Amino acid sequence: MPRRITTDEGRTALEAVHAAGEASLPSRTDLATAVRYLLQLLAEKAPGNSVEVRVPPFGAVQVVDGPRHTRGTPPNVVETDPATWIALATGQELWTDAAAQGRILASGTRADISDLLPLRP
Repeated sequence: MPRRITTDEGRTALEAVHAAGEASLPSRTDLATAVRYLLQLLAEKAPGNSVEVRVPPFGAVQVVDGPRHTRGTPPNVVETDPATWIALATGQELWTDAAAQGRILASGTRADISDLLPLRP
């Protein structure tokens, strides 16, 4: 089981990512911590195993109550890049906009998790 990211660690990483902004790239450590922290918050908000949310290369969680997935590729998958995930999870971008631009790959009948976003870091 991965180490739990504290609220202070998660918020510090998010602040560092936001501070880097468009002018420069955040450190890989800050980016990874921010992504994992937001995935952790999603898993706390919507516990379950029916949807897998992937943010390569930093992490993935299974969320949303429903049929449990046990082998192979899950039937409900959401995948996006780190910058899009952070923007979605913090409310800086809407699910519909990111999906329309092709920055969210969502498959399965339960893969629309827009009602769970934004999170409150």
